Amino acid sequence: MPEWQISDQLVSYPDALAAMERRVQDIVSGQADELVWLLEHPPLYTAGTSAKPEDLTDPDRFEVFQSRRGGEYTYHGPGQRVAYAMLDLNRRGRDVRRYVWHLEDWVIRTLAAFNVTGERREGRVGVWVARPDKPPLPDGSPAEDKIAAIGVRIRKWITFHGVSINLEPDLSHYDGIIPCGIEGYGVTSLVDLGLPMTLSDLDIALKEAFDATFEP
Repeated sequence: MPEWQISDQLVSYPDALAAMERRVQDIVSGQADELVWLLEHPPLYTAGTSAKPEDLTDPDRFEVFQSRRGGEYTYHGPGQRVAYAMLDLNRRGRDVRRYVWHLEDWVIRTLAAFNVTGERREGRVGVWVARPDKPPLPDGSPAEDKIAAIGVRIRKWITFHGVSINLEPDLSHYDGIIPCGIEGYGVTSLVDLGLPMTLSDLDIALKEAFDATFEP
């Protein structure tokens, strides 16, 4: 199983990218083991390879970084647990779709530890939760909010980037983007759902869910 690291201080996005690049190279060369890195970033926006300029609705709000991961715009900030996974798909199966499915399953299992039902949605990236406490959408369908984002990059079948789960970020910070280019839906967090907890609680659930999802 991979090494696990937890950063107690906020990690700048450039520093995180540089660290991931180094680790991936070391995994490729056989000098390092796989790694799951849990951290928080200061408030910022990142642009994936499919990001559309018009989806950055408030470009002066926070610093914007080009991430080179898949996906569109997303937000990172305090109160959000980012889990960067540097895994070797040469050993785990060279199947990108299967890997993304496993990342989604990892998040869904983690949320289930707190009795939160996370769900996939066809054509919508990330993990979603139903909000029966909110008014229906304009088309009459039930309200849903996004609670976790997923974005990956793969080099020589070594993965990096990963998932982010909203514990208690400032949800108003999402107002400066159209998250993942998906309009008409809200964003939520565990605390917003009425589940006050700590990052340590979430980290324990992430580790247990990872072991169950990515078992050898």
